Amino acid sequence: MLKQRSIADIVHDPNKRQTLPVKILQIGEGNFLRGFIDWMIQEANSQGNFNGGIAVTNPRESGSEKIEKLKQQKGLFTLLTKGIQNGKTIETRQIIDVFSKIIDPYREWNNFLLLAKEPKLKFVISNTTEAGLVYTPCDVMEDTPLETFPAKLAYFLYKRYELYSEDPDKGLILLPCELVEQNGEVLKDIVLSHCRDWNLPHAFISWLHDHNSFLNSLVDRIVPGFPNQEAETIFRESGYEDPFLNVVEPYHLWVIQGDDGFDDQLPLKKSGLNVHWVEDLKPYQLRKIRILNGSHTLMAPLGILMGIELVREAVTHEKMAPFIKNTIEKEIAPSLELDFTESLVYGESVLERFLNPFLHHRLSDIALNASSKFRSRLLPTLKAYHIKYNRLPENIMKALAALICFYKVESIEWKYVGRDFNGKTYVVRDSEQVLEFFQAQWNRYESEGLSLHDMTKEILQNKVLWGADLHAMTGMTEKTAELITEMEEKR
Repeated sequence: MLKQRSIADIVHDPNKRQTLPVKILQIGEGNFLRGFIDWMIQEANSQGNFNGGIAVTNPRESGSEKIEKLKQQKGLFTLLTKGIQNGKTIETRQIIDVFSKIIDPYREWNNFLLLAKEPKLKFVISNTTEAGLVYTPCDVMEDTPLETFPAKLAYFLYKRYELYSEDPDKGLILLPCELVEQNGEVLKDIVLSHCRDWNLPHAFISWLHDHNSFLNSLVDRIVPGFPNQEAETIFRESGYEDPFLNVVEPYHLWVIQGDDGFDDQLPLKKSGLNVHWVEDLKPYQLRKIRILNGSHTLMAPLGILMGIELVREAVTHEKMAPFIKNTIEKEIAPSLELDFTESLVYGESVLERFLNPFLHHRLSDIALNASSKFRSRLLPTLKAYHIKYNRLPENIMKALAALICFYKVESIEWKYVGRDFNGKTYVVRDSEQVLEFFQAQWNRYESEGLSLHDMTKEILQNKVLWGADLHAMTGMTEKTAELITEMEEKR
């Protein structure tokens, strides 16, 4: 038993930790990757199949404090797996020890670039949320950290190309985990856009095309993160405190569009993990993103407005539970160009996973970057349903109205704060640009005489936000404004 010690002191073989070669660059220090890929690498290492370490970095400057704290505990953290699997209750704890290097690119830019010299480096794995896979034009300067993940990656690949003199064997395999359809192709397109902006050599572009693989992938695991309600009990039982304690469900799935020969280099399937290399990712991706993630995004803003805190509470709530189930069965599943019965069966399994009594999955965590999540998870269903039935899907329209009401915020002490239907405050986390946009529109409505209809129109016409002019859809603005009016009357 690990008693009366800090987790930072729990290192069974310090020398082994220091010599694990960096084989993976991980962009993202958050709960999901730590409860998903880092656990997988731990499993593969423990079986002697991978024998590699991870260099972890934060994709946003807001993660700098977290990265520093992770350094202080030598990259170690506790993973708690809780749930029901094959009819049996599962509860396991393990210390994850896979980080060979921990680097903050915003404070250690040169050290981040030096990772390009790592001779054993082969993979880049990322999870920066849907908001992270965006093209934002920028200038490149040698000693100044680039802001976005794709820009950093483009420059990182160029440095590796230079350092290894165009060596074809030093190309990398990119595995984005962001929940964006064709995420590998999207990431590659953005990287190439930066390369063109910076007038990087044609020879480098050819090397990037020919010797680097941007693979589409789909991840599936519910990772609620830090268990606020149970933490003190767990710390007493374990004998140490761990602010990076991470809770996950037993279920996990990683589907990667690529030749199964890649498993020789990243032997996760070989290690008995639920990882699949497939020719066509689309059926898996559509079903998972539209149903599981779509349901999360459906319930989060509306649930927070209703005063609901957890996913489990939402799927047992007298009003929210039938709303979610009805949306899956009547709007999401029928709009998918997949087997309807299989989609319904998957939907039922998702609702069962949401009921996991051991997980405290906060709606506030799901609501991070809620606008971009709606765009990728629910908006495609809204459009597909509209095309198929020539009418707007009632429940998803309600979710859209709730999203806009959720972003009715004011800036207080560096935070953007909203109020639910009962007057209780909540914090909205998104990019400054998105938050300022919504705040400005609501201010125009409340203080400058802009009608609610015209405010809704302004919001729906924002192509940067939605990727299209939603006002152009027949009846879209009128219906959204009507639903917003109903919700605002509850405040």
